[in-house]
Amino acid sequence: MAKGLSENRFKRNGKVIDCVWPAETILGEAPYWCPEESVLYWVDIDGKSIFRFDPESGDRDIFPQEYEFGCIAKRAKGGFIGGTNKGIALLANDMTSVEIVSNPEPNLLENRFNDGKCDRRGRFWAGTADVNEIDPTGSLYCVEESLIVDRHFSNIIVSNGLGWSPDNRTMYFTDSGLQIIHAFDYDIVTGTVANRRNFVVVDPLDGIPDGLTVDAEGYVWSAHWGGSRISRYDHNGHLDQVIEMPVPMVTSIAFGGKNLNKLFVTTARLNMEEDQIKAAP
Repeated sequence: MAKGLSENRFKRNGKVIDCVWPAETILGEAPYWCPEESVLYWVDIDGKSIFRFDPESGDRDIFPQEYEFGCIAKRAKGGFIGGTNKGIALLANDMTSVEIVSNPEPNLLENRFNDGKCDRRGRFWAGTADVNEIDPTGSLYCVEESLIVDRHFSNIIVSNGLGWSPDNRTMYFTDSGLQIIHAFDYDIVTGTVANRRNFVVVDPLDGIPDGLTVDAEGYVWSAHWGGSRISRYDHNGHLDQVIEMPVPMVTSIAFGGKNLNKLFVTTARLNMEEDQIKAAP
């Protein structure tokens, strides 16, 4: 692999990519920029850990967990909410105690919560996935402030990246099992979705659409598992830009930093052979 200026710096198509934490995660996912703390949180699902990174100081913290967290978000009341392999959980601010508050799928033992995030009204949206990535047993849920969990639609193979347009009128949602990023009409007042449609159907040669974020201009950014790339789409679903990555398993993305102008990227080494890991650590 051709490397850039240093062991942890790479250059692709004129873009400089820095590895800020060579964490060797099995399944790094769900980067979440916390503006209150000016730090980045993310998870290693299979590694049962939550990570915290301060880009200003360089401080790094790892919090081992009992459950497999697929995603987390900060709560206004303190602590965090997250989706796990055992249901929706509340997590203490210091990451030391976890309470499972709802398991909407007690009979689907092969399912777990995967990606999730909050809309601009603070609702926590999270979807489930078949861990074998075969059967359409997943659903997309919304957790209200009262911790009531509502299921909005089902028949999902792998719930993945989601986000909202800057005007809050469109919600994007990825089913990795179908290679599709969907778009919905979204009502920010009621938290309801309608008019499901294909936004992008990703060519398998480009990898599998995984995590997703939407920037201030309304462009949709999608990480491509197995594709060594991040794709940016305009509001019509047209491919606008590709960022080539130095590793194949690109899992998710989030804007962060003081001016929200840094794109943080999580990756994985799940199912990679030893020689592949050496070539793309």
